[in-house]
Amino acid sequence: MNDPVASEYPPPRSQWWMVGIFAFAGLMSYTDRVVLSVLVDPIRRDLAIGDSRVSLLQGAAFAIVYVLAGLPFGRLADRTIRIRLIIVGATIWSVGTILCGLAPSFWSLFAARILVGIGEAALAPAAVSMISDSFPPAQRGTAVGVFLTGMVAGGPTAVAAGGVLLGAAQANMFAGWPVVGAVAPWRAVLILIGSFGLLVPVLGLTIKEPVRREVARQGSIPLGDVVRLFSAQAAGLVPLYLGLALLSIGDYGILSWMPTLLSRRFGLRPAEIGALFGIVSALGGIIGSLAGGMLADAAERFGGTRARLGAVAVAALVAAVGAGLVAVSSSMVALAGLGLWTFASNLAGAAGMAALGTVVPNEIRGVSISLVAFCNTLLGLGFGPTLVALATERVYHDPVAVGLAMTTTILPAAVLGAIMFARSSRVLGRPVA
Repeated sequence: MNDPVASEYPPPRSQWWMVGIFAFAGLMSYTDRVVLSVLVDPIRRDLAIGDSRVSLLQGAAFAIVYVLAGLPFGRLADRTIRIRLIIVGATIWSVGTILCGLAPSFWSLFAARILVGIGEAALAPAAVSMISDSFPPAQRGTAVGVFLTGMVAGGPTAVAAGGVLLGAAQANMFAGWPVVGAVAPWRAVLILIGSFGLLVPVLGLTIKEPVRREVARQGSIPLGDVVRLFSAQAAGLVPLYLGLALLSIGDYGILSWMPTLLSRRFGLRPAEIGALFGIVSALGGIIGSLAGGMLADAAERFGGTRARLGAVAVAALVAAVGAGLVAVSSSMVALAGLGLWTFASNLAGAAGMAALGTVVPNEIRGVSISLVAFCNTLLGLGFGPTLVALATERVYHDPVAVGLAMTTTILPAAVLGAIMFARSSRVLGRPVA
């Protein structure tokens, strides 16, 4: 397909300003998503609910609607002005977080969390699509990697910022402030974080919608043609999606159970676990995302899509090594395994997303990215934590064997993911006849 637009890509200042805002948006979206984990106990007390209902607020209320809304938003990203979609989505998730802080009951809080999930589902499909239209193919990986660092940093930021704000609110540091000074501390945290997130739509107004490039025809295409375009590349796309989802199983499994391993087997205190787990996972994820983007671009220049996806396959094998280290009887080696996994998995994710943004037609880029979130959340969240728990209880019959259970379930997932990436590399890397 020929690019009908003869003009050059946007100037570097505009390109990286856009990527920086998208990274900030990713940071705020994940902060809003995860911050509830810091506020569990005060929410339970104030709303008189149990752990099961809290888990619904953290999981189902967000994840189910996030998965279901992702595909329609991906379709919209392929048909509408994408920066408007991001602005609307950021406004919805920020207002939803504020409403969480104002919710008088469990069900109103549940409904507000649904709003957060709906808003956040708009970000990734539109952002990756815009990045792909703003950078030439050999630079897209680095740009996508920078965007993803915001999401990677969002979890640790939520824990750190939520803890600091909660402590400040409990110390009455917001006394006299409008609204937040008159509510419970956990409510003040959500209102403040949600209000700060409204900077995202304001900054979004400074971004110019890029011209859609590499398109066969202008305007939106019928849904039937979307299916046809995916079907034409199914032999390469299906293993790519499966590979990313298999790594996501490992992500959810190892990140869900690593704190338990450090506590049960090695006897670390909660403060030690929080500090070590947060630092290792954050550094591994951020460095991996940046390295993955740069490696993807270097591989693209060296050998095109085949080399780029081949690098993703190698990264999955490195992640498998990290999964193996988790079972070793040393807390430092286990933490090294956590760091190696998060580094390699995020490297593979960034490079895989960059490859996806290049190999699929522009007309379906938004949907293609939303499918990544759909598969990763459905398979990763659905199977990752549960498989580790089942291995611990049903295979090893020993709660202390959680590290061995993680290795038993996650290492094979990473190896199978590497096989899927290699298959995708061979198919999508073939020269076009």
